[in-house]
Amino acid sequence: MRTLIIGDIHGCWDELQDLLDRAGLADDDAIISVGDLVDRGPDSARVLDFFQTTPNARTIMGNHEYKHVRAARNETSLSNSLLIAREQIGEARYPDALQYMAALPTYLRLPEVDLVHAFFEPGVPLEDQRTNVIVGTGSSEEYLDNHYDEAWYMLYDGAKPLIVGHRNYMGDATPFVYPWRGTPKVYAIDTGCVYGGALTGLLLPEFELISVPARADHWAELQQRYGDDDE
Repeated sequence: MRTLIIGDIHGCWDELQDLLDRAGLADDDAIISVGDLVDRGPDSARVLDFFQTTPNARTIMGNHEYKHVRAARNETSLSNSLLIAREQIGEARYPDALQYMAALPTYLRLPEVDLVHAFFEPGVPLEDQRTNVIVGTGSSEEYLDNHYDEAWYMLYDGAKPLIVGHRNYMGDATPFVYPWRGTPKVYAIDTGCVYGGALTGLLLPEFELISVPARADHWAELQQRYGDDDE
């Protein structure tokens, strides 16, 4: 059995279908997202429905799912991207979507790799990581910057390679693999699909990176339609 791990989808339904076609998966192969299924893209509802209803598909929690959950608890406000996604999902279905997002795990262990959405604090076991660090809330980078002198991925000390999304480290459609030489320790596979980059996946067990180009700068188009007030 093979596993396709997918970077930040952000409602890019067509590109998700393109990537699945590119991967050529069998019916019993696994599909796993590193989080941020929703927000800023054209079809958060269809992407969310796919992961809710496809038996071999699952996801961990991204900071955007976490924002929806926190906003429902009145712990933060609904930014423009969240409001747009809520409209796409529909008011009747939104409570079910919130329940699904609230129940998502913040990390996942696979035989070959571990998965978190955002960052990893060195010296801390995966199960003891701070939620804001591995999910990637606004305060997490400040926390890591204040406590460590090097980038988190340079200090990663887990026993297995770590797969993350959340940041497009290369600033283009290229995934970031650290270190560049030797055995890779961290695969960062957010390649900015929703901003016109690419949607990237990692195929296991072969550790093959595959990508498909974005069909548009979807967030720019939505900002033109709805306004650009967001956080």
